[in-house]
Amino acid sequence: MVNVYEVVVIGGGPGGYVAALHAAELGKKVALIEADFLGGTCLNRGCIPSKTLLKHAEIIESIEKAQSWGIETGELSFSLGKMKKRKDDVIQRLRQGISYLLSQGKIDVYEGFGKIEEGKVIKIKSKEKEERIQAERIIIATGSSPIVPPIEGLSSVDFDTSDTIFDIQDIPKSVVIIGGGVIGVEFACIFASLKAEVTVIEAADRIIPSEDIDASKILNKLLKKKGIRFYTSTKVTKVQEQNTKKVVTCIDTKGKEHFFESETLILSVGRKPNLSAIQNLNVGMEGPFIKVNEKMETSIPSIYAVGDVVGGYQLAHVASAEGIVAANNAVGFNDKIDYKVVPRCIYTLPEVASVGITEEKAKKQGISVRVERFDHAGNGKALASGEADGFVKIVYEENYGEIIGVTMVGSHVTEMISEASAFMYLEGTVEEVSKMIHPHPAVSESFYEAAINSINSMRKKSVLV
Repeated sequence: MVNVYEVVVIGGGPGGYVAALHAAELGKKVALIEADFLGGTCLNRGCIPSKTLLKHAEIIESIEKAQSWGIETGELSFSLGKMKKRKDDVIQRLRQGISYLLSQGKIDVYEGFGKIEEGKVIKIKSKEKEERIQAERIIIATGSSPIVPPIEGLSSVDFDTSDTIFDIQDIPKSVVIIGGGVIGVEFACIFASLKAEVTVIEAADRIIPSEDIDASKILNKLLKKKGIRFYTSTKVTKVQEQNTKKVVTCIDTKGKEHFFESETLILSVGRKPNLSAIQNLNVGMEGPFIKVNEKMETSIPSIYAVGDVVGGYQLAHVASAEGIVAANNAVGFNDKIDYKVVPRCIYTLPEVASVGITEEKAKKQGISVRVERFDHAGNGKALASGEADGFVKIVYEENYGEIIGVTMVGSHVTEMISEASAFMYLEGTVEEVSKMIHPHPAVSESFYEAAINSINSMRKKSVLV
């Protein structure tokens, strides 16, 4: 007998398990299919393990910095084994938490690869068996995997991606990272703190090229102080292995060749959608991604898709938001996704956080904007904490002062960005921020100070006019 479910979710990552829990809370009979571990890439090979190790990196830097404050320790040593154990403990605890929530929601969890067949039948294949279940509505949340670019010689060289790098047994003395985007610079920080010689190669003209140009510049400057070498506007043309070392050949825009040797090579050039679940479906596509509408519905009625398989923001919190929208529509409500306010966080040291559009993008769109920047060097809490690097930049509409973008660089800004997001979500203005009393001393005062400066600037301009 085939089990029948009102909602079946394929994929147990942050988009999938959130969608399953939400549909179950709304009273539906739900099944979740997961081929690997619950939590998906974010929990098992992405956000959580990398942020756990980045916390270790932060502690190492703090110990070293404290020496200049009169707090001295003996020689610093690292145990990669203990670091990995703590990382694994965090992952296991969170996996257990998800499993508990699913059991509480009376959601049936199937282990195996799910593939949609005709009539919304789903074949589930594992090592031990093959079975089928019937769905009324389906939510595809199968995530993505790292892109392996077609570089000459790469197929014959050992390399790591964000999916495999956490399995290394020893701290390498040298690391070359291909890709200077979010994942690349985060790994650069981790290995630099572990005293590896780190080189980052980026084809674009700057690191984190999708973010604010000032954020890119200051992050480049501060990470160089940690000993990280950056080669931008540089393309990798060949990779080979010589005497246990990886030799990476590159060419810059001037035609000059560069050669780098390292023990470890990490690829960080983006991710591609996992589409195995829809191999037998004639579903509409948008490039390599599944095409969906505002309801997260595919071209096939009652089949939805969320997360990395639909492209756009490949972020865990966006996948969860999409999962809730898909679940709402799958159970009969009318809901639409809203991407207007999506915070983006980079957990480097210092951190980078942003929401809305950058100054550069606003001008390209023909929006009349003003910009105000306040450096943390003028913030009491940042100075007292020895964390004065960075700034807050507000991009706001010229006539009414509505905030349309915020970029922050510095310690703890990934926590601070939610305040800016809240103001943007409520269509707040810089004047409203300037009237909100902030605690003192706090790094969040930099957001407040930038708003005050913008108001003073606008008033000064009106007086002169």
